[in-house]
Amino acid sequence: MAASMLNFNVGVLGHIDSGKTSLAKALSTTASTAAFDKNPQSKERGITLDLGFSSFVVDIPEHLKDGNHSKLQFTLVDCPGHASLIKTIIGGAQIIDLMMLVIDVTKGMQTQSAEVKMKDHKVIGLCAYVIGEIACKKMLVVLNKVDLLQPEKKQQQIDKMTKRMLKTLENTCFANSPVIPVAAKPGGPDAPEVNAEGVETLIEELKRHAYLPARDSTGQLLFSVDHCFGIKGQGTVMTGTMLRGRVAVNDTVEIPSMQITRKVKSMQMFRQPVESAIMGDRVGICVTQFDPKLLERGLVCTPGSLPTIEAAVISVTKIGYFRGPCATKAKFHVTMGHETVMARVTFFGDVPGQSYPEREKIAFSFDKEYLYQDDLKAPVKSKGSSNKENQPEEDALPSNTLQWALLEFEKPITCPVNCLWRVGRDGTREMAWGTIKPIYRNTTDKEYVASYLPSLKIYKTKTREGVVDRMTDEYSIIGRGLFKKETNLQTFVGLKVKLSTGEAGVIEGGFGQSGKFKIRIPNGLNADTSTQLSSSSKKKGKKAQKDDAAVPDPPAQTHQQPIKIHLQFKRYIYDSKKQIIQT
Repeated sequence: MAASMLNFNVGVLGHIDSGKTSLAKALSTTASTAAFDKNPQSKERGITLDLGFSSFVVDIPEHLKDGNHSKLQFTLVDCPGHASLIKTIIGGAQIIDLMMLVIDVTKGMQTQSAEVKMKDHKVIGLCAYVIGEIACKKMLVVLNKVDLLQPEKKQQQIDKMTKRMLKTLENTCFANSPVIPVAAKPGGPDAPEVNAEGVETLIEELKRHAYLPARDSTGQLLFSVDHCFGIKGQGTVMTGTMLRGRVAVNDTVEIPSMQITRKVKSMQMFRQPVESAIMGDRVGICVTQFDPKLLERGLVCTPGSLPTIEAAVISVTKIGYFRGPCATKAKFHVTMGHETVMARVTFFGDVPGQSYPEREKIAFSFDKEYLYQDDLKAPVKSKGSSNKENQPEEDALPSNTLQWALLEFEKPITCPVNCLWRVGRDGTREMAWGTIKPIYRNTTDKEYVASYLPSLKIYKTKTREGVVDRMTDEYSIIGRGLFKKETNLQTFVGLKVKLSTGEAGVIEGGFGQSGKFKIRIPNGLNADTSTQLSSSSKKKGKKAQKDDAAVPDPPAQTHQQPIKIHLQFKRYIYDSKKQIIQT
């Protein structure tokens, strides 16, 4: 059965009370143990607090017939609608192949303080936007509760809301998304059971937009657990989604957070026994007994395949619509799957102006140099956008510029390679403002500050400015103002400098005890520079004579600007020797 069934995961997202769970019920024929708000707190509060899973099966559409599948199973991932539950939604983001954004047609797009403002000060649910940034680019918009519209104005209001949604989405990755009107639960939650309206049309639209998602059954197992419970006399059942690889009955799997291994006794997909499962499948795995209270959510893997890491280097993209700062060295909540941990973040990026062919294929390299960033930069928006909200920030980077982050965790975290990350100011209503992409290198070394960080070639550019004190001859000058008198000038001997008049020079050493220094000009001073410095030296000499004779100075004259000395160099921020580098 499993071999002939193509599983396709659909995220059901939207504002609280938009009718997501009612829609999932109207579509589904099979429910998992975690479907339709079965969580006791969800029943008590009347809102979705956790991910819910249900499914329905259709014949494989013509455009998906490849000889390997005869049925298409839609697995619905019912997500919480409240922005404070963003962590729960991000935990399910990487399993979603397509999204359904559910809108209450009587209310339209609703604002929450933690949601992301878009055109005309309207919003798409923050969760939908974030998942669109990091996980999938396909979406259907469902206008729910159309039964509550006045019959004589029903179509007019549907058309109006459809036009508004398309306008809102036109400058996003979801432009031209289909908009389908439905009434998932006509009359409301307390009304008698009647047939849903528009569901058949929605199913046909889902079939039309389904595609063959990437499913790699090779490599090591990675299974995301979202619910865990015991069955007396059988074992412990872990329900979740296959993120990578393959698992089969009698395999041995590891629960790294508990540091235990268990044997797979049996498996089910929506109550149907199966012998194996691959990436993308929704499955319940029964293993030999352990206390299910110790694993509410987490990861299961091939034994020994998931390290517990202290720090990581990752690629990072700032969410385009978030306007707040993301400062280096600040501490953020970093979420991977269902786990969140505090980390200090250091941002850095490619060197501006440096050419990198085939940009998308360039990975992080410890052989390359990177420029330290005080904060994370926003990508430049498309030139065709007229939306003020879409205009780039003043310090925005070109869209093909890669940015990176060093994450230093407050406590070790079990982390798979190629996972999705979310960075936020706190774990609740403050929005994540970083879209974190796959890990490129990580470390399990607790002494990583000494053993790992020095290999990161992240540098800061330093600039100092002084002035020419006087000329000793046409090939040498004395400068001041670059260093304090207590500075060890030997560190700077041999560094190149440039005069504001254009000449290049080299620092030869100190001069006296006041921080002055000697500069050699290999090609000699320009004639105009020599004349200006010679004139300045004569004036200084005359002034000294007048001071000695107690003769008052003449009225102030207009003087030429002093000749400036510019010194530029760079230092690697993790170099314990603090070496100075010039290119």
